[in-house]
Amino acid sequence: MTTIEFSKLINNETTTLKNYALILTKNIEDANDLVQETMLKAFTYRNKFACGTNLKGWLYIIMKNSFINNYRRLIKRNTVIDSSDNLYLIENSNITDINKGEANFLKKDIDSAINLLPEDLRLTFSLNVDGFKYHEIAEMLDIPIGTVKTRIFVAKRKLRKMLFNYGVNFGLLN
Repeated sequence: MTTIEFSKLINNETTTLKNYALILTKNIEDANDLVQETMLKAFTYRNKFACGTNLKGWLYIIMKNSFINNYRRLIKRNTVIDSSDNLYLIENSNITDINKGEANFLKKDIDSAINLLPEDLRLTFSLNVDGFKYHEIAEMLDIPIGTVKTRIFVAKRKLRKMLFNYGVNFGLLN
């Protein structure tokens, strides 16, 4: 696919990208910045796009990941350092982090299982996990709401099967 053809395909998705960005950011300026960043990344990594696959889904994933990364940067930038005398409260915060290592392994295994799902199931499931309602997902992916429900159901069933042995081995299930 030539650069010009790829540019035309991406430009055809501008309206849906703006709608999705507005849902994520809740702000017009931030949404426009996110669309621009998404299009730039898509164009930069166009060689990684497999022709014949879902371009809109690929762009949504780029946008979602960019939004998450920007949000994390914003959180780090706005972190307040407390120099008060109540340091014992901060030092005792590790009580809730006792099993942080196990939680990290569990998260990695769940993410790996999600990545094994077919692209259509993975995208629909990820949008649902990100908090989007069925009708929003249907609109974003331009599919019927029944298809959204089916894909989420099938994705959950497949994940349950993939992760069942994990739960048994770690004593989470009997």
